[in-house]
Amino acid sequence: MKRRPAEIPPPTPDGITNDWRVLRRLLPHLWPRDAPALRLSMLLASVLLIAAKVAAVVTPVYFKDAVDALSGPLPTDLGLWAAVPVGLILAYGAARIGAQAFNDFRDMVFARLVERAVHVVGVRTFRHLHTLSLRFHLDRQTGGLSRAIERGTRGIDVILRLFAFRAGPAVLELVMVSGVLWSLYDGWFALAVLGTIGVYIAWTLGLTEWRLSYRRKMNSFDADANTKAIDSLLNYETVKYFCNEEHEAGRFDTALKAYEDAAVRSHASLSLLNLGQGVIISLGLVVIMLMAGRGIAQGTMTAGDFVLVNTYLIQLYTPLNFLGVVYREIKQALIDMNVLFALGDTVPEVADRPDAPALAVTGGHLCFEAVSFAYGPDREILKGITLDVPPGTSLALVGPSGAGKSTLGRLLFRFYDPTGGRVLIDGQDLCDVTQASVRRAIGIVPQDTVLFNDTIGYNIAYGRPGASQAEIEEAARLAAIHEFVTSLKDGYATRVGERGLKLSGGEKQRVAIARTILKDPPILLFDEATSQLDSHTERDIQAALRLVSRGRTTVIIAHRLSTVVDADAIAVIDDGRVIEQGTHAALLAQDGAYAALWRKQTLDQSA
Repeated sequence: MKRRPAEIPPPTPDGITNDWRVLRRLLPHLWPRDAPALRLSMLLASVLLIAAKVAAVVTPVYFKDAVDALSGPLPTDLGLWAAVPVGLILAYGAARIGAQAFNDFRDMVFARLVERAVHVVGVRTFRHLHTLSLRFHLDRQTGGLSRAIERGTRGIDVILRLFAFRAGPAVLELVMVSGVLWSLYDGWFALAVLGTIGVYIAWTLGLTEWRLSYRRKMNSFDADANTKAIDSLLNYETVKYFCNEEHEAGRFDTALKAYEDAAVRSHASLSLLNLGQGVIISLGLVVIMLMAGRGIAQGTMTAGDFVLVNTYLIQLYTPLNFLGVVYREIKQALIDMNVLFALGDTVPEVADRPDAPALAVTGGHLCFEAVSFAYGPDREILKGITLDVPPGTSLALVGPSGAGKSTLGRLLFRFYDPTGGRVLIDGQDLCDVTQASVRRAIGIVPQDTVLFNDTIGYNIAYGRPGASQAEIEEAARLAAIHEFVTSLKDGYATRVGERGLKLSGGEKQRVAIARTILKDPPILLFDEATSQLDSHTERDIQAALRLVSRGRTTVIIAHRLSTVVDADAIAVIDDGRVIEQGTHAALLAQDGAYAALWRKQTLDQSA
């Protein structure tokens, strides 16, 4: 069998091509095929957007007409109110209210579409991460991975909202304003506005692109600091054991210092950006005011026209004042989304064939046929191991650390596929059946039981989500932990803390046994399940394990030989090979490696 390649994110182009590729990935979420109601929401939001911009563009026109009406001769003989252009003022107010109302209604309608896209992509990526192999997760830092998912989903929200609420409307309004100016006056006013806004945009985008290098460094240093903080806090006890609080604070301080330096440069460049923006808009206003003043002097324009052209430029400038922030946020969101999509595109190292059937367990006959495995070209672990475990029997794997015992367990669970040979259950190659069916058929009690930061009841029920309380308690009784749990104030609702740190090693092992009992698998794997326990607790756990394994095919990975003397067969693994195999008595009679190891452990225990 050829080994499948490790997960490698697909190559992604850089620059504009990559940005458009990311946007194309997002577009289907704006027009979801399986959600007609959301499509209708998109249409309604578009209509409301156009209506809001129309109202915003006509508002200054009403203002201009009101100014012109008040600038001319007023009919004072009919009373003061008759001199006021009430209709124009009311129309002006209605247009302003309409622009605000249409914008707010658009936000309300568009919100569901945005949140749905964030929801769908986030869940899809989270689900995909669970399909990737153990190698991928061992090579990744959890803090950085969680931050990448968080930023990527936030990036979707940023892109949709900024395009819908800032960038798109601003472009639409610029086109409409230019059209109005062209129709009311000559093309020079439209060109002056377009030129001013064009220079403004060019300056903003150019400076923002330069500033992005600092933003990327800030994000990199932020992720590094976050990862160090999470890693340190998760290993709180280890930090305390070695009195390394100051060492950890120093690492965190170094990461934050790098972030601080990048942030200072970013803020300084922002000041330069803002200064340039202010100069450009001011010069544009001066030019347009001179043009309008000249028109008034020539009698071709009125005071209302003077107000109108200035109002339009200021009205366009107000949303564009945030263009640098919007552009930076969009660029950063595209980068974050690209990372998120790359995670989602990562091809699993271990994958099911499209037509792979589910594993059909009839007896639980387990067989390793000439199994070889290497974690890398220079790290060969297993070298042609052949083992046979008949249904309902137990096989113990013993030998020195690094011999390959735990790797066999990982191959059994299909965390990896063999580079050579086959792993069979009831004659079915595990590479030919679905991973989920393989893992449903196997229960494990690991050496280091890591529990979820939830209740004891939840952690036991994890063996079979949806189990009744009575079934949970029965599993706890068989694992000899029910009395301990009921003695606690909150019983099964007692929270176990991060990684189960509020429980002792023996208590965590019993929880692991209970959830394996609840899972009720035909095959069991005990991976050094009692190696970290004291002798009294170990005897109790061993009794529970014997009860659980009765009538099931069982593989026991052990360091202490005293725990496997009752196994139906014992295989001694050394340097990735089976060097001895037989019962405890038979191996002692051979007086080989197993017997030497037995004598050594016996002497150590008696010393």
